[in-house]
Amino acid sequence: MGRIFEVRKSTMFARWDRMAKQFTRIGKEIVIAVKAGGPDPDTNPALRRCYLNAKAVNMPKDRVEAAIKRASGKDMTNYDEILYEGYAPHGVAVLIETATDNHVRTVANVKSIFNKGDGALGNSGSVSFQFRKMGVFKLNPAGLSADELELELIDAGLDEMGEGSGENGEEVLVLRCAFTDFGNLQKALEDKGITPISSELEWIPTSTVELNEEQAQDVLKLVDKLEQDDDVQKVFHNLK
Repeated sequence: MGRIFEVRKSTMFARWDRMAKQFTRIGKEIVIAVKAGGPDPDTNPALRRCYLNAKAVNMPKDRVEAAIKRASGKDMTNYDEILYEGYAPHGVAVLIETATDNHVRTVANVKSIFNKGDGALGNSGSVSFQFRKMGVFKLNPAGLSADELELELIDAGLDEMGEGSGENGEEVLVLRCAFTDFGNLQKALEDKGITPISSELEWIPTSTVELNEEQAQDVLKLVDKLEQDDDVQKVFHNLK
């Protein structure tokens, strides 16, 4: 087991701005999860995942519960999940996950950010073939035998396991599985009494682009602008 492959993260905007964005993102994920599977986390795996991810970014429990209550109301906004694809400068592929109540506004904003950042918004399928959609679980390695855990989880769909970094640079165990095995691996961890630090569905690049620092900053500026848009949930790219 080695250090798992991770692409470069953008760290452009301030900690408090990032925290506020994370709270907004998880709030939308809660709405989508509740609308799809109800307000009870015991019977709604997607909502359990939201709880985990809220805890990972220190989102207050009362704010999580308020979001669930609002999502259960009849007048709550419905969000459509839309994936946009494009290229940043220097040929870097970019995928943008959005949750929006106005797709006309969202596509206009995303297209404008690409154009101003010397990128180009593409058509559906123009970029996504360069990525695999995977389940990604991050675990606290304390008290765990990575080798034993890897063997025990293979039948649950574990694709790869390695060392990685958490939000604050701490060491974590990173588990990845195919998108279709996400629920199986989540249940296997629950059955073993292991609570992940976070669990996400991510687009993992099958190959990466290596640039010099100046070129990389061009890409990360575009990524940063996309991440700051209110309708954008997550941004993935293949910059090494």
